[in-house]
Amino acid sequence: MLRPRARREQAAARTGLGAGLHVPGGVRRLRGGEHLHHRRVGPHLRAGHPPRAGGGRPLTGGAPPGPVAPDPAPRAPACPDTDGPALPPAGGADRVADPLDFFRRRLEGERRVDEFGFDPELTDHALLPLMRLFYEHWFRIELRGLDNVPGSGRALLVANHSGVLPFDALMLQVALRDHHPAGRRLRMLVADLVLDLPLLSGLARRAGHTLASPDDAERLLRREELVGVFPEGFKGIGKPFAERYRLQRFGRGGYVATALRTRAPIVPCSIVGAEEIYPKVGELPALARLLGLPYFPVTPAFPLLGPLGLVPLPTRWIIEFGTPVGTAHLAAEAADDPAAIGAISDEVRGEIQRTLDRLVVERGDPFRD
Repeated sequence: MLRPRARREQAAARTGLGAGLHVPGGVRRLRGGEHLHHRRVGPHLRAGHPPRAGGGRPLTGGAPPGPVAPDPAPRAPACPDTDGPALPPAGGADRVADPLDFFRRRLEGERRVDEFGFDPELTDHALLPLMRLFYEHWFRIELRGLDNVPGSGRALLVANHSGVLPFDALMLQVALRDHHPAGRRLRMLVADLVLDLPLLSGLARRAGHTLASPDDAERLLRREELVGVFPEGFKGIGKPFAERYRLQRFGRGGYVATALRTRAPIVPCSIVGAEEIYPKVGELPALARLLGLPYFPVTPAFPLLGPLGLVPLPTRWIIEFGTPVGTAHLAAEAADDPAAIGAISDEVRGEIQRTLDRLVVERGDPFRD
């Protein structure tokens, strides 16, 4: 049975880590009273360019720099295996070479999962191929700034959320797994609603997602994972079409506190294209309350056309990863300073909004190349 909507919204507001599924150049930044111009990221991937180490740029505002406290947790502990042998190492090298061997071991009941229920082989052989159909043949996705995503180690990816259904999170997973030089896996933080639904809960866990809570986020980051969060939550994914590409409130900055506690860089991510796949023109609040959902959308095709209305429109996307925001140089006390957390959250939100404004103009018509 679904939890009451009020409880979900209260939990999302408390953590600030988002309630939805879940992923620049020429941008002016204010740092110490000076305007800085960063280099423009090329419109196409530079395949030979190595990813950055993840140190990031200094933060504006917040607590003054101080001594870096030692990390209380080991940097790369082995992942416990609940149902089989140890997990293969992260990155492109852990892809199973022989699909027949994968299916044979599945039939024999062998499966490899970590403490969160993540099944990397099932994700590579069953879940990602389905997502890849949309990525490669339906949405025309252009990646920019992929070298801003660290090739290894912990990092927190923060993105805008939109599209009624969370296709943006799924496309981010495919983009990083297939196109990042290190084949990185994105571990998304999701709403408790997702983990309440019987079928969807199992799929989300197997795909590497976990609850959008500070505890789970911190545990993943201390295991050197790449973690994704959508701070807008349901407010972003369910906003009307008239408010497209206008960022909603970023909660209370719980994701910033988590990044500060784990010394993880924050990578801003801006996604253009998802807003148009399901143009939301209204909603049915009574039906949403009956079903225990945060909203029940009305689009030009749904629910008028039934299941056919669930087919997303084939839009043109641009996904741009911005310059990482470093956190390792700040004092440990900054994680408990509301002013510092608010300043960093505002900076990340402002960076994403400015990039969205630029990308919308550069892309032009969402349905034409």
